[in-house]
Amino acid sequence: MPDTRGPYTEPGPIVAARRPGVVEGRVMIARMWRGWIRTEQANAYVAYITGTGLREYAATPGNLGCQMWTRDLGDGRTEVLTVSWWESRAAIIGFAGSDIEAAVFYPEDDEYLVDRETTVSHFEVAAAEAG
Repeated sequence: MPDTRGPYTEPGPIVAARRPGVVEGRVMIARMWRGWIRTEQANAYVAYITGTGLREYAATPGNLGCQMWTRDLGDGRTEVLTVSWWESRAAIIGFAGSDIEAAVFYPEDDEYLVDRETTVSHFEVAAAEAG
């Protein structure tokens, strides 16, 4: 089936109901990646990614924040999810290079990861609630 969406353009402003707590403005892009590590290495991996991946996210112009989420699966593995928010796809290129769908890995990842996604997912954040 041919792609009829046309070339990508940056999203426009959010159209949200005017109510307290709803953030209006430009849509941001959420970038998500998943991997799995040995549960006994979870604390060490979190420290490692905090000093590599999360630090690089935060230092890249256009990054609006990042987090690393973990969940013990109860079978000796812990699932890891990194989430970062970006002002545009152009900003993501500044972090990931021209193929923004490819996951970015670091030299010691093989010491921790028992499985991983090699691609990432991107989502346009249509609306957000402010605290």
